[in-house]
Amino acid sequence: MSTVGEICAKAREASRASATLSTEVKDRALGAMADALIERVGFLVEANAEDVSRAREGSASNTVIDRLTLTEGRIASMSDGLRAVARQPDPVGEVVGGWKRPNGLLIEKVRVPLGVVAVIYEARPNVTADVSGLCLKSGNATILRGSSIALSSNRAIVDVLRDALSTAGAPKDAIQLIPDSGRESAIELMQAKGSIDLLVPRGGKDLIQAIESNATVPFIIDGDGNCHVYVDRSADPQMATDIVVNAKTQRPSVCNAAETLLVHEEIADKWLPGLLDDLSAAGVEIRGDERTRSLWPEASAATDEDWGTEYLDLKIAVRVVPSLDDAIAHVNRWGTSNADAIVTQDVGAARRFTTEVDSGSVFVNASTRFSDGGEFGYGAEIGISTQKLHARGPMGLRELTTTKYVVWGEGQVRS
Repeated sequence: MSTVGEICAKAREASRASATLSTEVKDRALGAMADALIERVGFLVEANAEDVSRAREGSASNTVIDRLTLTEGRIASMSDGLRAVARQPDPVGEVVGGWKRPNGLLIEKVRVPLGVVAVIYEARPNVTADVSGLCLKSGNATILRGSSIALSSNRAIVDVLRDALSTAGAPKDAIQLIPDSGRESAIELMQAKGSIDLLVPRGGKDLIQAIESNATVPFIIDGDGNCHVYVDRSADPQMATDIVVNAKTQRPSVCNAAETLLVHEEIADKWLPGLLDDLSAAGVEIRGDERTRSLWPEASAATDEDWGTEYLDLKIAVRVVPSLDDAIAHVNRWGTSNADAIVTQDVGAARRFTTEVDSGSVFVNASTRFSDGGEFGYGAEIGISTQKLHARGPMGLRELTTTKYVVWGEGQVRS
């Protein structure tokens, strides 16, 4: 079994080859990877079943089981994601700016790959394919370090993808998996300064805290998704109901599901009880402030802990607010800068909300569930950045590049 250091060395070498691949070769490799996932779907489902069985024996939560499980449909979606990445414009070599100086120097600002991108993630084997495809198309090599709960699935997916790379003329070591899921290997990866150009953690608070405490390599935080929907006083009632129900129940185990509902007091009396009936009928547990409980007595009392919790489950915290100002203040106090939404017919209110809410993605009259690289047209995403440098929100191909200056001269020297 290769050590973390050996894997990093192979990735660095592969990154130099990946950086010079033509768009044609990269797209051919992505197509081969997509085909291979479908051709070997039985192998992948069988490997995943081992992980799911162990997770159930270990009393994993329904949320973890849902994230872990690979069905034929989900594998088909992984394949479709790779094809969608292939259809994206190649960012490598894109000239993002250019100008000519009075001395005749022509200066170009050009996109180039980052180099080696490492991702540490938990219980989401679909991430293995998404990250591999994005890193290949952006000219990078990737090192994947999944959790022990998904080890069989991740090994199987990486084996399939690496075989496909070889047949397409791309370097096999552009995709590598660290087979050791112990804490020591994760720390070693976090501290592989000089070998890792970007580290992206995709997991819970413990993983994020470990990154912040131990990492010496550059990293982007893909943090919690304590997402909000604010229903303004001018909201269309049926639209508001559809958006809230979708944002909470369509897939509650993911980071862009709504966790808190804020409702303007002027619409609360007529609209909120019916909405909470609908959520309750869908199996959602309601935790509300005093005004919410007066309108819907079945709700349990919400605490400060509820306002700050990413449930990832069929639970929602509900608060009635007296104004748009209070809604914005609540989101900025308790949100995690992932995705937040306003439902309103008032353009002025919408503009204030989108301007003043400090979030990576802000939606007007749409579900927070659209905070997703695939839904943004990226084909897939490497994560959702909840920080501000160097990327924010869903991260696609361009977020996996940096820039260099290329300066063209005709013999100029500086006096």
